Amino acid sequence: MAKKSHELIYGIHAVEAALRNQQENVLQVFVQQGRNDNRIKKLLDIADNSGINVQSISNEKLKEKCPKARHQGVVAEIRLSKNSALSLDDILDKEQLLLLVLDEVQDPHNIGACLRTADAVGVDAVIVSKNRSPALTPVIRNVASGAAETVPYIMVSNLARALEKIKENNVWIIGTSGDCPQTIYDASKNLKSNQSLALVMGSEGKGMRRLTREACDELVSIPMQGSVESLNISVATAVCLYEIRRQQITSSSEA
Repeated sequence: MAKKSHELIYGIHAVEAALRNQQENVLQVFVQQGRNDNRIKKLLDIADNSGINVQSISNEKLKEKCPKARHQGVVAEIRLSKNSALSLDDILDKEQLLLLVLDEVQDPHNIGACLRTADAVGVDAVIVSKNRSPALTPVIRNVASGAAETVPYIMVSNLARALEKIKENNVWIIGTSGDCPQTIYDASKNLKSNQSLALVMGSEGKGMRRLTREACDELVSIPMQGSVESLNISVATAVCLYEIRRQQITSSSEA
């Protein structure tokens, strides 16, 4: 069976991000007939300036292309370009890093939300296991609102080995665990320095696997003061990433 060479993405943010960040991979854009609002006009201008073909089709045809999806009046066909994808080694060449590692997170909506937060915080890459998390899908791209086109999504064969390689490159690895007495607010001095960091988040229900947990340099939890036991994985990721950035900024201003 031949490997898939292209895919469809949908939604204004995802399509605009593809047009801005990977024009060479956008094959064509489909726009709902009758849509001429400013957001669509902006997309059409970008596509026109880039020489990308735009087709106006009915809403029914758009729904056929991405059934059960909220396409917002625009769908794009993009070329899958694995050759241009960054590898973990490429990312580790950077002088200072903030990485997000997702251990066995499988829900595409959660992954998309994590990518969106990663972009907002300035994460250098999101790293997942090939066998335990999905590849980028139209759903992930749509939920990410363009972040899937700006934040490298790196799939590795063995997450534990990848974490060892990350550690060998002087990146401090912080894992999250609900049973840890130390909270993200009281993390070690490495969180308050210019040390490169990797934040590891466990799966929606089980948390981190044993080997992943053992690869971490330290563990932290998010303090819970109400009646619920845990947060949604994407919400917990946002809490931790923003606290890391807050402490880094505070440390920098005090230096």
